[in-house]
Amino acid sequence: MKKIVLLAFEGKEMCFVHVLANALDMEEKGYDVKVILEGEATATAAALGKGGNFHELYMKVKDRGLIDCACKACSMKMNAYDTLAEQGIPFKGEMMGHPSIADYIKRGYEIITF
Repeated sequence: MKKIVLLAFEGKEMCFVHVLANALDMEEKGYDVKVILEGEATATAAALGKGGNFHELYMKVKDRGLIDCACKACSMKMNAYDTLAEQGIPFKGEMMGHPSIADYIKRGYEIITF
């Protein structure tokens, strides 16, 4: 099974929507796919969890468990930590406050950055 991490950094909604759409598409095609929220994408995810044009798409990805984690440091910097925590999104920060991409590579994941 192909293992993919979709690393969402960009905060622009239309870019973030492509992360969500690709996560669902890959899951439906049998991939082991994980989404990591980094940078400005943490604030975009927090906002979409509250509503908006792509709320349903975000919730579908979240409810399927495809969001592996959010960056602890970036979530705090972007004032998204509390909202993401309320949504049940787990945080990682083992690499100076950020998720360690090396850990995912070590486990056989290919990294795609948005």
